[in-house]
Amino acid sequence: MSFRKDNRDYEAWLAKQCDIVKNDIAYKHRRMKKSPFIFLRATYFRWARKIGDWCPQLMDAPQLLAIGDLHLENFGTWRDADGRLVWGVNDFDEAAVMPYVLDLVRLVTSIQLAPHPAIDPRHAANAVLKGYREGLEDPQPTLLFEGQTWLRPYAEPAKGKPKKFWNDVDSYKEYAPPPRIARALIESLPNGTDKESIRLCRLLHKGGGSLGRPRYVAVGYWRGGQVLREAKALVPSAWYWANDPGKSRKSNFLALASSRYRAPDPFLDARHQFVFRRIAADSQKIELGADAGKKMHLNLLRAMGFDVASVHAAGSVPIKALQADLGKRPRGWLNAAAEIAVDKVKRDYREWRN
Repeated sequence: MSFRKDNRDYEAWLAKQCDIVKNDIAYKHRRMKKSPFIFLRATYFRWARKIGDWCPQLMDAPQLLAIGDLHLENFGTWRDADGRLVWGVNDFDEAAVMPYVLDLVRLVTSIQLAPHPAIDPRHAANAVLKGYREGLEDPQPTLLFEGQTWLRPYAEPAKGKPKKFWNDVDSYKEYAPPPRIARALIESLPNGTDKESIRLCRLLHKGGGSLGRPRYVAVGYWRGGQVLREAKALVPSAWYWANDPGKSRKSNFLALASSRYRAPDPFLDARHQFVFRRIAADSQKIELGADAGKKMHLNLLRAMGFDVASVHAAGSVPIKALQADLGKRPRGWLNAAAEIAVDKVKRDYREWRN
């Protein structure tokens, strides 16, 4: 089946799950022509449908609730209940039960597709796998001002980013969300927020794979500064659309975001088929941009593997079973699987561009 046919079918399905934003769908279509890396981010539905055909040797791995749409730019920062700055995977829109190795392969595939890669693909895959093994041995969150201070230059906002963030906030256009979403956004702001200051807006052109789903934000003024809460539509994972459309209509976002070895964001919530969260200059997804490949470092990739393991370690499969499965896989399996996926993604990308 052609990529274009899958894309049409998925978007028709998505339109039945939420009130899609047509301008964002058109914007996504344009972005998908920019590079194979951006294309991968925007097309998890295709990965979910085809990865079993592309890499059948992966499908016998133990199955657990996995991240699904994992890639280089699916990491970010947030504050936990004690105010600590935490780094890790921060988007679980596509979480579903699947072979655990698919998260690792998709991450390494995105690394190989990143523009201007500065690391040999085999070394990159080995770094991810090394971090993953370490994470299974000692699963825990990544704290930027305690155990993993070396990560701060990679995770904290770069020079000028906070200013750009607040400039973007000032440019948000007011928009009326559905009434129950508007109420939930306002209720999620801190007690004492100046009611006269609250602006409700719609966020356009935000995200990669989630483009087309409605996103709203409440901006208020509280104790000397602005506070923001975002609401993004939740739909069932594309994994179920691709592999078992009748199996589940429930999002698994919170189940993974708040799992045993995480330091979860206390402002994160899901209701009315939307996920609500605090956003700020130091609490958001980290976009590596056009220099994603140049910004990669083996220790950073190792940390990514570690965090993925901390997610998996809380799942239904015993850690020893995951370690045993890794132990029986041939040398170089992760890089080899990613190379196959890269070739297939590039083929779909060429079809889309043409």
